[in-house]
Amino acid sequence: MEQAFRCLKTADLKNRPIFHHLEPRVRAHVFICLLAYYVEWHMRQRLAPMLFEEDDPEAAQQLRVSIVDPAKRSKSARKKAGSKQTPQGEPAHSFQSLLSDLATIVRSTVQPTQLSLASFEKVTQPTPIQQRAFELLEVSL
Repeated sequence: MEQAFRCLKTADLKNRPIFHHLEPRVRAHVFICLLAYYVEWHMRQRLAPMLFEEDDPEAAQQLRVSIVDPAKRSKSARKKAGSKQTPQGEPAHSFQSLLSDLATIVRSTVQPTQLSLASFEKVTQPTPIQQRAFELLEVSL
């Protein structure tokens, strides 16, 4: 729970205090914050193979001797952190750096100067890393 609150109020979701006076607005604000955290949590779970995050929680749990011991990282997570690469040889990312990379994809509407030609949409071609992220998220462009 503490990690969720930290995520809501710091660099990840960047929620800042908003002063609502009516109860429905307060409830709506809290709902939107929790919904955003929920979406981010699912994204992190699916993108774990590309991120500097634990991608083998079962192996990490087996390394933990006692429930009160600090969490241990699995061998694959330590290797990924040390080499700064995924097992597939791709660069490992933080969640923020991967989002920044994905943010470079744009969809533009092109309107030719000749009036007889119709406008059309053009989407940036994703890089292999961006394509891998979309595959893990099960999202298509």
